[in-house]
Amino acid sequence: MIVTHDAAETRRLGAKLAAHLRPGDVVLLQGDLGAGKSEFARGVARGLGVSGPVPSPSFTILNVYDEGRIPLYHFDWYRIHDPDEIGEMGFEEQLHGDGAALVEWSERAPEYLPERVLTIRIHTVDETTREITFEPQGGFAFREEQLL
Repeated sequence: MIVTHDAAETRRLGAKLAAHLRPGDVVLLQGDLGAGKSEFARGVARGLGVSGPVPSPSFTILNVYDEGRIPLYHFDWYRIHDPDEIGEMGFEEQLHGDGAALVEWSERAPEYLPERVLTIRIHTVDETTREITFEPQGGFAFREEQLL
């Protein structure tokens, strides 16, 4: 577990992870509303070389950034009510594509996720402090020490 003490530290941690992401990687960001999932995603985007705004895709469901080292597909499935919506929208391509995918609220449609993922759980301790854990699954090659 890594503890961050403000949003800037959470973004820096995301940027450090970005250095290790490869095409086809899927990262699940889990935590309550306001936990810092989008801040972490902003850090990943910056770490990949995205220079423009990185808003939460809450209403668009997917934001694509292709200006960085590899494309970044940032999903937010909070507004998904039926998992089949993911298939109908054709998002499976990006989950297995040429870039890295970040998925917020992945528990809304777990059947569309690959076995090989990195789950990042962000737990709110207080207004600014977050406990962040990393759980590689399905052979995802990752060690938390890479971020220290």
